[in-house]
Amino acid sequence: MLRQVLAALALSLCLAPLSARAEVSIFSERNGLALDGYDVVAFFEGQGAVEGRQEFALMWKGVVWRFVSSGNQAQFEANPRAYAPVFGGYCAYAMSQGYLAPGDPHLWRIDNGELFLLNNASVQVIWQDEARELMQAARGNWPAVLRD
Repeated sequence: MLRQVLAALALSLCLAPLSARAEVSIFSERNGLALDGYDVVAFFEGQGAVEGRQEFALMWKGVVWRFVSSGNQAQFEANPRAYAPVFGGYCAYAMSQGYLAPGDPHLWRIDNGELFLLNNASVQVIWQDEARELMQAARGNWPAVLRD
């Protein structure tokens, strides 16, 4: 009887949706690093794009996040969603157009306490001029664009 219960439990786990078994990473990364290794907290502290250090790193949502100090790492650990870039660090403009492009940590903007990354200087200008409309379109495409 116990064997049958265990077999049924194992089968139900195998048939469960992937989202129920493991969280799928939604963050853009290169070589396993979020934001190419730049410290996400530094953007909010007025330091801009600052490369994090290997000794101040942690794994969150399937990618490694690096920080310039243990203090920044602790701030992130206390509330990662407050610092994580919108749209997983993908280019916000590309998201508004319905496709994925990596975000560039040197092209960023904080609006209403949220960090947005962009991909190139030309879309940065467009984003500045049309941020409100583009943000709405991007939110409409996220996260469905990950499945496309």
